[in-house]
Amino acid sequence: MSNLTTQHFSGSYRQQDVEFLLTPMALEPIRDLAEKERLIQSGQRHYSEMLSPESLPSPAYLALFQSAFAANRLQMARDCLRLAALIAARREGAITLVSLARAGTPVGVILKHLLIQVFQRECSHYSVSIIRDRGIDTNAIRHILTHGHAADSIVFVDGWTGKGVISRELRQTVNDYNAQHGTGIDGGLFVLSDLAGTAACAASSDDYLIPSSILNATVSGLVSRSVLNEMIAPGDFHGCVYYAQFEAHDQSRQFADGLVADAIAIAGSSGVPLAVATDAPAMAARSQAYMAQAQAEYGITDINLIKPGIGEATRVLLRRVPERLIVRDTNAPDVAHLLLLAQEKAIPVTVQPALPYQAVALIRSAVDG
Repeated sequence: MSNLTTQHFSGSYRQQDVEFLLTPMALEPIRDLAEKERLIQSGQRHYSEMLSPESLPSPAYLALFQSAFAANRLQMARDCLRLAALIAARREGAITLVSLARAGTPVGVILKHLLIQVFQRECSHYSVSIIRDRGIDTNAIRHILTHGHAADSIVFVDGWTGKGVISRELRQTVNDYNAQHGTGIDGGLFVLSDLAGTAACAASSDDYLIPSSILNATVSGLVSRSVLNEMIAPGDFHGCVYYAQFEAHDQSRQFADGLVADAIAIAGSSGVPLAVATDAPAMAARSQAYMAQAQAEYGITDINLIKPGIGEATRVLLRRVPERLIVRDTNAPDVAHLLLLAQEKAIPVTVQPALPYQAVALIRSAVDG
């Protein structure tokens, strides 16, 4: 594979929007999702070693994305503006945004423009890989620090938290990096919506449909989820696949540009929202209570099979083997795309009016029974 001297890689974004610290690679997807699930759950392969196939959304699904974007773009724009204000209030001088690829990438692209244009701050943006149980890509962190960025300028950003696994992984592995290298990087995560109460800072704790969460590569710079397998050498950045075949259908720039314009318009007409963080302890208590309840109700021992929130449920229905979709209200517009996917894949849907989230997806156990 290529080494750390690879040329600037921005996926389908403009070069000034983001630099992906990822190694583009060729990787055949695992087309048998049941076999992929068995390999992951039995411990034979780590999820980061394989990719599910990606395909373009169907016309019906794309129509749901467009309606979701129309319905939720102003809330997302307000939250991006609020998160930019929170970041600006917590960092002095130049800001180095480090988004977690790939769900964090569109958010990072938007935040960079807002920090520069609304808050008049100098800002750079990198997108890096973090993988559950394997941590942050330390080669990427080292690259950022050796390219003129101060440790205390770094801000990690993502779209949302589900049950908080990645935010905890980030904090732990950044703390480990600091201990080994004598650096002072803040391992806290800044997100639009913190469902788990584990982010350092969040604009919201609402489980709303963040429009970029319901498309895959075509709204995230045409890159895949990050990959870490035997093809990645010790000196390489974690890998990704670039989906050049989807370029004609890409919405990444259009999506980010639209949100930036919306946020700037809000700042101009209503001012910048107050930089007030959410009640993380209350969200953490809600998350822990629901996880315990769901484990008991459905007899689930592995919490990785429970995916709370619209964003996480969408990922399950798009690229895992779902056992069940649980929704609070089947008439809620924010879950329409999930109901369509469940119908297409013949996944049972349970309605729970007291659900603390709009949606939860359960992954089918491949090792029980």
